[in-house]
Amino acid sequence: MTAAAPPDVKRVGARIGVFGGAFDPPHNAHLALAKAALEQFKLDALYIIPTGQAWHKSRALIEPQHRLAMTRLAFENVPGVVVDDRELQRAGPTFTIDTLQALQAENPQAQLYLFIGADQFAAFKQWHRWPEILQLAIICIADRAQSMPAQAQFEAYPGDSERFFTLQLPLMPVSATQIRQLLASGVATAGAIATLVPEPVALYISQHQLYRSR
Repeated sequence: MTAAAPPDVKRVGARIGVFGGAFDPPHNAHLALAKAALEQFKLDALYIIPTGQAWHKSRALIEPQHRLAMTRLAFENVPGVVVDDRELQRAGPTFTIDTLQALQAENPQAQLYLFIGADQFAAFKQWHRWPEILQLAIICIADRAQSMPAQAQFEAYPGDSERFFTLQLPLMPVSATQIRQLLASGVATAGAIATLVPEPVALYISQHQLYRSR
């Protein structure tokens, strides 16, 4: 069942953030992004939405129930976060536009803010129905490499450049790919990656023996 929205997002002018991803696994940079988004954009709620069937990923994701459980553990102590499983429940490919439309219909008085990485922003015009996404949500670009998108990149969207903002984040050289590779190679145990992922996530990975080479 999808998590219920906090009561105050129903008011006029409420700010709802949307942060989607595979979360395979969720890690400390994801946590830092969520906290920064809530603070810098004064969000009333931030929806963390694990991807269902990701049309743009060639590799198979780990089982949805594991990604959802880890995501809930990663963000359980962050006030204002709602872990939402709607994309995991949706049949067929997952498209951001469908999620945004559903959230806007549920919260017609709210302004939506979509948080994406700099790499995703570079390919934004390849997204399914991207012009409609721009009309629904303000796009907030996070870049952990601290090479914030130049104004010229925003100007590639004439008439819509005011719909883009940047999210200031600390430099955090950690990625889900790196964590999966460390675990699969045997270089690190689940306990040893506790500096890369929230402690409850490291424990969950260890308990379920995730990401080991088969």
